[in-house]
Amino acid sequence: MDINYFKTADLALVAVLLLFIPDSLEVVDRGNPHKVLFCFGKSPDLDSLVKRYWSRELTVEPQAFFNQLKQVKVRIYAED
Repeated sequence: MDINYFKTADLALVAVLLLFIPDSLEVVDRGNPHKVLFCFGKSPDLDSLVKRYWSRELTVEPQAFFNQLKQVKVRIYAED
C-alpha cells in the first residue's frame, strides 16, 4: 500500500502540490506524534511536479501559495 503513495512532511511542498493538483491528497497520516505525513497518490504528473519543485522551476502566485499553506495547517490540526 505504501508503494502507491508519495509521502512528505514538507509543508511548502504540500501547499504547492495542492495548488497544482488539488485532488491528489489521499491521506493525512498522524501516526507519529511529532510529524504529520501527507500522502499523495503517485502519478507521472505528481512526480514531474515534485521534480520541478526541488529544481526551483515552478512559479506560484504568492497569495495563493500563502492561503494554501494556511489550509495545509488546518488539515494538520483538524480532527478526522
